[in-house]
Amino acid sequence: MERVADNPLAGMTVIVVTVIAGMVLAVLPMPDFVPPELGFLRPDWVAMVLVYWLIALPHRVGILSAWATGLIVDVLLGSLLGQHALAYVIIAYIALNLYQRLRMFTVWQQALVLFALLGLNQLINFWIENIAGDAEWRMWYLMPALAGAFLWPWVFLLLRVLRRRLAVT
Repeated sequence: MERVADNPLAGMTVIVVTVIAGMVLAVLPMPDFVPPELGFLRPDWVAMVLVYWLIALPHRVGILSAWATGLIVDVLLGSLLGQHALAYVIIAYIALNLYQRLRMFTVWQQALVLFALLGLNQLINFWIENIAGDAEWRMWYLMPALAGAFLWPWVFLLLRVLRRRLAVT
């Protein structure tokens, strides 16, 4: 089996496939047995995957990747064009400035930082929706950030195993 490290294009393919998997999770409907009121617990999977790759491979994934991903998510979710792109660019900028520190943190410390990043993501999205007249503030608006922080250790470990097993560098 050819290792991904031998082929740079294959490494980028792994990154793109994981981001696409995050997009699929973002649009996948909740199961019927889950009450619709719990829909606010759905984390921003794309932002979580993006933050992982920003921390793990900042030389491959950067601001431009975050912007392009955000535009695709805007089209996928039917939100205002540029809404998620702006939010992802801002959290990517912060993550890229902190990536060396974040690598030194334990996974639970990273989860706290991720909570702040995802919370900022939610607030930026709320701000844009509020300007457009589409949103009304509720404290539940920050619950996806909390859910993402709790899921971060598993997302981090899954993506790290995938990166190491396929030798993505």
